[in-house]
Amino acid sequence: MLTKRQNLIETIRGGNPDRYVNQFEPYAIIPNPFSVANRNPKMGEENVVNLWGVTKSWPAGTPGPFPIHDAAHIVCPDITEWRKTVHAPNVVFSDEEWAPYVEMAEKVDRNEYFVTHYVAPGIFEQCHYLQEIQNCLINFYEEPEAMHELIDYITEWELKYAEEVCKHLHPDALFHHDDWGSQQSTFISPAMFEEFFLPAYKKVYGYYKDHGVQLIVHHSDSYAATLVPYMIEMGIDIWQGVMNTNNIPELIKQYGGKLTFMGGVDSATVDRPDWTREMVATEVRKACESCGTKFYIPNTSQGGAMSTYPGVYEAVCEEIDKMSKELFK
Repeated sequence: MLTKRQNLIETIRGGNPDRYVNQFEPYAIIPNPFSVANRNPKMGEENVVNLWGVTKSWPAGTPGPFPIHDAAHIVCPDITEWRKTVHAPNVVFSDEEWAPYVEMAEKVDRNEYFVTHYVAPGIFEQCHYLQEIQNCLINFYEEPEAMHELIDYITEWELKYAEEVCKHLHPDALFHHDDWGSQQSTFISPAMFEEFFLPAYKKVYGYYKDHGVQLIVHHSDSYAATLVPYMIEMGIDIWQGVMNTNNIPELIKQYGGKLTFMGGVDSATVDRPDWTREMVATEVRKACESCGTKFYIPNTSQGGAMSTYPGVYEAVCEEIDKMSKELFK
């Protein structure tokens, strides 16, 4: 039987996996001094201010936290004056502060798991966290020069963060959040995405790959099929969160071998207050039978080993195991 890590490698290479990669099982996510200091609200918690100055809340019964963007809380109300209000937080910590996280990484069996660094939000999300999403999208059109400057600033900060993490933890994988669309469309056109974000992500993901990271997993629980060529160009290995508004079987057929697709069980369909085991089993079966066994990892679209309603994530895991026994013979 392959280890969890070996099985994932066989899956993304189109080799001989002996079962489905079961959601997030191969990833040992290790925190670090910055991620611990940069507080996120827990479910039900309100008005938590992170190190970028962004105020976030997580209402109970919703999939995750989101910024508060009334007039009193927008960090960057005027993109042309972004330097006055946007201040990147420190990412340099002492060896003593790093020590407990280095110890966590050293205890991981790297034959079984990928030591994984987790980044959220990504570059696009950081832009709209700072500005408010409507303002952000308008500014791509009305103030492109200032937007390029802000994106460059965020990118340089991500590169400094990457340097510290790679130096201390030597991760095998990066799990990086950045939602690039709604369920139906991307937030900006592919041409605009190519102009503003492709160069930034090529720098960031290129740095990680050049410093020992073998696997780039990018989360975007959205429609993003039109961005797949750019995902491949920037070095993503696995697109996590891929929803069924994307034609996943067709994407696998067209891009399998260059990109692996992790999703197909939309959280909005199964992760709900009236969920049932039968509902979960139906959606998992549909996903596995339509997407096959190579270049595909069945998974809910939420960006982590979690669910909004208790028991959903675990039920999906159990149904994936059942499909493995049926489809891998």
